[in-house]
Amino acid sequence: MGLSRSIAFENSNEIESDDKNNYKTNLSTNFSWWSLFGISFGLTNSWLGISSSLATGISSGGAVLIVYGLVIGFIFNLAVAITLCELVSCFPDSGGQYYWTLRLAPYRYKRFLSYSCGCVSYAGALFTNASITSGVATSIMAIYDLCHPTFVLKRWHIFVTYEILNLCVSIFNIWDKYLPLCTSSALYVSILAFAVTLVTCLSCSRGAYQSADFVFKDFVNTTGWKSPGIGFIVGLVNPLWSYVGIDSATHMVDELGISRSRILIPRAVLGTVVLGFVTALMYSVSMFFCIRDPEKVVEAVLPILEIFHQSTRSRPAAIILQCLCITTGFLCNVVANTWQARICWSFSRDRGLPGSKYWMVINKKSRLPINAHLVSNLWIGVIGCIFLGSSTAFNAIITACITLLLISYSIPTACLLANGRNRVKKGPFWLGKLGLICNIMTLMWTLFCLIFLSFPYVLPVTKASMNYISVVYVIIALYIFIYWVFRKRYIICGDGSFPDSILP
Repeated sequence: MGLSRSIAFENSNEIESDDKNNYKTNLSTNFSWWSLFGISFGLTNSWLGISSSLATGISSGGAVLIVYGLVIGFIFNLAVAITLCELVSCFPDSGGQYYWTLRLAPYRYKRFLSYSCGCVSYAGALFTNASITSGVATSIMAIYDLCHPTFVLKRWHIFVTYEILNLCVSIFNIWDKYLPLCTSSALYVSILAFAVTLVTCLSCSRGAYQSADFVFKDFVNTTGWKSPGIGFIVGLVNPLWSYVGIDSATHMVDELGISRSRILIPRAVLGTVVLGFVTALMYSVSMFFCIRDPEKVVEAVLPILEIFHQSTRSRPAAIILQCLCITTGFLCNVVANTWQARICWSFSRDRGLPGSKYWMVINKKSRLPINAHLVSNLWIGVIGCIFLGSSTAFNAIITACITLLLISYSIPTACLLANGRNRVKKGPFWLGKLGLICNIMTLMWTLFCLIFLSFPYVLPVTKASMNYISVVYVIIALYIFIYWVFRKRYIICGDGSFPDSILP
């Protein structure tokens, strides 16, 4: 008889068991459909992702890279999204990827595979949040830089802003009353900021648009790679970052309930990818048409702010538009905190993290995993210290957002295919042969990104231009192995059998 996960409550001896499909966790259930979609779209925020990391794409291939990179990313991330929708429809659980692995992996390997998937998923969430915090901090300092032409921006300026922002964002995730409001408003504020910046820039640039060739045809390769194809691929980091975090809604099962989750979460995930693609493509094409001096955009601290400045020809107007983006980014950061804390809390229920007995605690007053929030924000602060040492090393975090999350999606997907899709009890969202194609595309896309996004961004390779993502992989792999060796008898995920998950 397997062990079951349990939930601890602050100042209480109460323990409630997970009976697979009908358990209670005493988490706040003050979440509507719009709160769920606000979390999903508010985190991914594809158009904002484009604006925040524009520099990488522009220097690697110009506007062409980002425009067509968004299309490529949409095709494969839609396949990934469909795969996630099928899995959450069959096995709704706040653990997401690691729980699906637990259900689908061979019994002999399920504990290790589930544990490994959970570690990678949590690491991916932390790096994603760190990259968002960095983007917002850079945006804030870029405004100051624009207002003070003699100011020399240094790394420690962004680092201090990063840490203050991380502290402020954490406050919004410890009160149940305001969290759904923040997640719902994230959607509306994002759409409002998107519309205002788009219309303003296009209107102000009327009669001075860039040529269609600049946006759709001219490929500018400044990476040093002789092959234009490799130069294009290494620059895909920018458009692909715009689809990071599409699994966020799958971790909100406890707030929605099992039956609602099977239907509402797939809608939120697919809606996020589709709306994200439409807004990101419209936004990127429009902004590129508004560029007047491409060289200044490439050299700017924050390229999108320079585009605002060039299109409006007004410093105050550019600052107002950027403040809209910062507000959207701040709410995106709040949502990312919710997402990472839910992963931490759920994984801690299965003793997958050091100190799990503390992180699994639910605060009785707020009915939120406050400890999981706090420890996650502590890790975000630690990751930010990397930026103080090397901005190049910190750039690997953006790549880690993409690849680590893809790995966490691919582990249960591979287990699903190995087991046989016909053996799984189908949920409300199941696409048959199309789902199979999407599963295969998910695995192929993960392998592609693991290989090519590990290439150096520019040639020749120096200490300053090195892609340090391989170092991130090694550190995470060492942690997974060492913690498993010494603590595997305490990790309970995968210890039980689930006869209701796979048909005999």
